Formats: sequence, structure tokens, C-alpha cells
Amino acid sequence: MDKFIIDGGRRLQGIVSAQSAKNSVLPLLAASVLTEKQVTIREVPAIADALCMVQILRELGARADFRGGDVVVDSADACSHEISSALTKELRSSVFMLGSLLTRFRRAVIAYPGGCDIGLRPIDLHLSALKRLGVKIEEREGFIFCKCDVLRGAEIALDFPSVGATENILLAAVKAEGRTVVQGAAKEPEIVDLMNFLNGMGAKVRGAGTDVIEIEGVKELRGVDYTPIKDRIEAGTYLMACAICGGEVEVRGVAPENIRMLLHKLRENGCKIHAKNDKIRIGSSGRLKCNRRVETMPFPGFPTDLQAQATALNSGGEGGAVIVENLFETRYKYVPELRRMGADIEVNGRTAFVRGVKRLHGAAVTAGDLRGGAALVLAALGAEGASEVFDLGHIDRGYADLQGKLTGLGAKIKRVRV
Repeated sequence: MDKFIIDGGRRLQGIVSAQSAKNSVLPLLAASVLTEKQVTIREVPAIADALCMVQILRELGARADFRGGDVVVDSADACSHEISSALTKELRSSVFMLGSLLTRFRRAVIAYPGGCDIGLRPIDLHLSALKRLGVKIEEREGFIFCKCDVLRGAEIALDFPSVGATENILLAAVKAEGRTVVQGAAKEPEIVDLMNFLNGMGAKVRGAGTDVIEIEGVKELRGVDYTPIKDRIEAGTYLMACAICGGEVEVRGVAPENIRMLLHKLRENGCKIHAKNDKIRIGSSGRLKCNRRVETMPFPGFPTDLQAQATALNSGGEGGAVIVENLFETRYKYVPELRRMGADIEVNGRTAFVRGVKRLHGAAVTAGDLRGGAALVLAALGAEGASEVFDLGHIDRGYADLQGKLTGLGAKIKRVRV
């Protein structure tokens, strides 16, 4: 097990580039088994979740290899429709394989997916949508057994704009007979990225980025060479790091409209933001005003994956903030760790009440999930004195070389074996 040792209080300065989006790369890898032709996904970050998805593809019988930062997949010899419970429980996004496996084999067996412990995250929407496409589903002993004779297009209305359910529908409907219409679809940029990837393979999908997506089933899909969008959550993490520490940082690669709500909140904090094309520059004095309210919502609202980082930011601000988590009911597990650093936070259900303190202080803290772990790193960067952040396996799920990028901006952070 590794830990970070962080000496806080250093201003950040410089340029950092965002990696390819974790939340795009994973469904794209799942989609690679839709064709027997070679698929190349460029600039895949060596994060734990991507490595796990590659291993899942290998267990299905596909050849999947990292080549100079890219992943090349040849699933011509894929023959299994079952995913081992060990890998499924490590990776929430393994649920995307349901749609892909049903399209490829008309069968799928998968254990209930795992990942970060941030709430129940039921997959009822996924399963009910697949049933609409003609899939018979049986759940027993912790496994989901899916089968169908044929996938048929259907009208599907989602009660909630679930990103995962929307993506699973695309993967299951792309070669289904006839036309599928998804009402109430998620509108995240990663959905658009998946549409573009599938259309590059010869699919007929339109409407991604709106709440209505239409899919005309096709008979065959070809290989594709594709570069995913950059990670808006990683970019937001570095922007908030600069806000907390003070300084001036330029983050490259992410379209400003993909994190517009975060940029609005950072301006409320007193930061200066200049955004053009795929470059976002932030200037901060390090003396921040608290946001009056931060409420997570589906895109284009404030991302749930930046909620913990926003709480860390407001913990050292002037005034008070109300943080409302609308998507995951137990996403405040990091709060006791922030309190170890002197944060004044009270949690009541889905709402956290933050009273800003003049400055946090260093402490030994433990990451309990991916984004909560990132929040602890940000808090430590701005705190007085030294901090230790333990259990980096969670952070490694979504950030490649976090310490290297932060060091490049002037932070004093090192990774050591415990």
C-alpha cells in the first residue's frame, strides 16, 4: 500500500494537460467487442479502472494490449459471455458489458458490479431498458443472467437520466432490429463521445447530448481508430487545486462548456477564469469566498464527481456553504477525514453544511473512495503543515500520475510505500 506525503501551503503555477476521460474510455473499451475488427483507442490513461476493463476483455477471449499509451483490441476470438465476479466487483463500469455481450453473443452473465462505496447505485434502469429490447433477465445468488433470441428496437423512457443506463442502451440497440428511441437520456459529454465512437464503427446514432437519442440498428460494425475526449473531472480537480492553493494554472484539453457550472462556482469563490477553445486559465489569491450553495445535478449541472473536491475547497473559504448531493446517498464518507484537518462540516442526509475556517492543518487521513480521496489531496495541498493520505488505490482508479502532475505545478507531494 502507498501513501502521499504532502507539504501544504505552496502556490501552484504552470500548465497541465488533462488525460483522456475515464468515463469515456471505459464504455469505449466495452464497445470494442461489438465488432470482430480491430479497434484502437488512443491515449488511454494507465488508471486502475482502465487496466481492469482491459483484463475483462482478455478474459472474454479478446486480445487487448497497451501499445505506447494506446489500447488495441481484437475481439475476433472472443468466445465467453461471462465476466468473473472478481473483476466485476472491482469495477462498476463492468456493467457496460451487458449491452455489448448481448449484442455479440445474445447471452451475458455478470456479478453485481462494485467500484467505490458511495451509495446503492441500483442498476434497475439498465435491466428494465434491456427487457424493453427483448432480453430475458434472471437474478440469483448475486449474479445477473441475461439472454435473448434477438434484440429488437423499442421506445424506452428513462425515469432518471442515468449515464450508465443510457450507454448500455446504446450498446445493446446499435445492432438491434429496427429503431430504438431513448426518452429522458443522459446528456453528458461522455454520451456524445460514445455516439461518435459507435458512428465511426458504422452505427446510426443521433441525438446524443440531448434528452432524446435515436438508434437505427445496423447489421455489421467495422473497426475504428478513435481518440476519446479529455477528462473534465480531472481538469476540474486541478482547477480547484489552484483555487485552494493560490497561483495561476492553465489546464488544457477540456472544452469549457463541459465544466461550465464549475467555472461559474469558481468565479463565485473569487477566482479569475479565462477560457478559450480547450484552454482554461485560473488565477487565485488563495483567499476564497465560500459558495453559498453547490448542488449536484445531471449534466449540465454541477457534477457529482466534483462534489467532494468542492467541499474541500469551501472548507477553507470565508463564510459558509451548503452542499447538496442529489445523486448518491452516501457520498460524504470523506467528511470525517476532512474534520481531522480542522474542517467544520455537519452532514444531515444528503446535505453538508460547511463553515469555512481560516486554514486547515495537516493530518493523517485515509481515502475511502476515488473522488473523496482527491478531495483529501486538495485539502492537504492547501493546509498548513504536512499531511499523509493513505489508501491510494482508490485515487489510482481515476487519476494517472496525480503526484507527477501536481509536482509539475509546484506542489510538494511524494508517493511512498507504506
